[in-house]
Amino acid sequence: MITSEEVYKIGTITRTHGVKGEVSLAFTDDVWDRVDADYLILDVDGILVPFFMEEYRFRSENTALVKFLDYDTSEAASELCGCAVYFPHRLTPDDAPDEVTWKYFTGFTVEDTKAGELGTIDEVDDSTMNVLFRIGDLLIPAAEPFIKDIDHQRRRITMELPEELLAL
Repeated sequence: MITSEEVYKIGTITRTHGVKGEVSLAFTDDVWDRVDADYLILDVDGILVPFFMEEYRFRSENTALVKFLDYDTSEAASELCGCAVYFPHRLTPDDAPDEVTWKYFTGFTVEDTKAGELGTIDEVDDSTMNVLFRIGDLLIPAAEPFIKDIDHQRRRITMELPEELLAL
């Protein structure tokens, strides 16, 4: 049985696509493509289940169309809509990709050296010069002087944030 400690969330199945069983995957991390994985893990009614991919193709920077093995109709694929999609830590590459953008850190857990775990990065706002990590309602500047360590394997960032910032 797959446990939640063995995986991390990379996206959600949003809808079906076409009539041959494809689904649209809104993702925050395309790790399955970078490591050439055969399967993704879906949360089906609270149970983490591996689903083997027949094929996939990217539609945009954060959307892919995925065809899972044995899901050959739109009706069958519709059962997967709304399922959270996970990837196993053990298949995650040890090192960061060659070209890391700020968006790469979506899904990483942030820990402050004093305050402890702050949560998981839901979104990275890089639309201005001051890049921000959004963790729930909390906005944290993704300034390099605050970042003390990045563990790509465990998908964790250790930061040393000013106390005043956390009090906001």
